[in-house]
Amino acid sequence: MSHPQQPAGQPGEATSTGELISRLSDQSSQLIRDEIRLAQAETAQKVKHGVTGIAGFGVAGLLALYGVLGLLATAVLGLAEVLPAWLSALIVSVVVLAAAAVAALLGKKEMGEVGGVAPTRAVEGVKQDVDTLKGGHHE
Repeated sequence: MSHPQQPAGQPGEATSTGELISRLSDQSSQLIRDEIRLAQAETAQKVKHGVTGIAGFGVAGLLALYGVLGLLATAVLGLAEVLPAWLSALIVSVVVLAAAAVAALLGKKEMGEVGGVAPTRAVEGVKQDVDTLKGGHHE
């Protein structure tokens, strides 16, 4: 024997189909809003960490540039002791440009492997919610 569902706090009153559909609609809307808020929060957190990381790398890169410039000047002056100054500068410049080309190729390769900043947990949650609403919930 089946018993109609009763809302909490109202014993003896049966819930109508219309009321159940209304609740389903309200709860589905709330669930969607909650999932959207989760996606926004997750994305904002990822972006914040990314921006902070980029700023740190920017400062480190600038300081490293100053250090490398000093080392390059030292290399040119050192080679100038045994070669003409113009040839010393040319050799050091060619070596630096070759290193830059290698770094650019490695950077291009790595950029091809970058994943998106999509809110993966929120997307999975929405997929599970849709599956549940369709009646095919599988854990």
